[in-house]
Amino acid sequence: MRNLKKFAVVLLFIVVAASVNAQTLKFGHIDLQALIQVMPERVTAETAFNKFQSEIEDVYGELQTDLQTKMDEFDKLPAESSEVRRNEKVKEIQNLQQRIQEYGTTAQTQLQQKNTELMQPIYDKAQSAIEEVAKEQGLIYVFEANALLYKSNQSVDILPMVKQKLGIQ
Repeated sequence: MRNLKKFAVVLLFIVVAASVNAQTLKFGHIDLQALIQVMPERVTAETAFNKFQSEIEDVYGELQTDLQTKMDEFDKLPAESSEVRRNEKVKEIQNLQQRIQEYGTTAQTQLQQKNTELMQPIYDKAQSAIEEVAKEQGLIYVFEANALLYKSNQSVDILPMVKQKLGIQ
């Protein structure tokens, strides 16, 4: 009988501890894009990206100007120009059109790579701050606020705490 009482007390203790533990689960959410928008590093990254993009557009514009010049030259060829000369101009135009097309594809890839290169450290910094705040707050999960279908009032919005951790007003 005494063992039964001890067993019941231990069982009761386990049940109470489990229910208390289950009630203390904490979840958080954050709007990551809102955080990225207020990070000062984003402005620097955007400025660098815009400069890079502008340089690519300048080169593309130069290629387009060259193409237009070659097409104008072809249009101004005298009617008595030899077929060899006309064919050479057509080849020049076709080669330049191909270079422009290849440049467009390469430029698009370069822009994507540059964007990733500039933004990844910012996302990494945000991720580190989110992890630190989540640990400090005892959260077991942090969800992206824009991907939630439902958000309880008990879910902790950690955006203000992460901004504070990063020193952002």
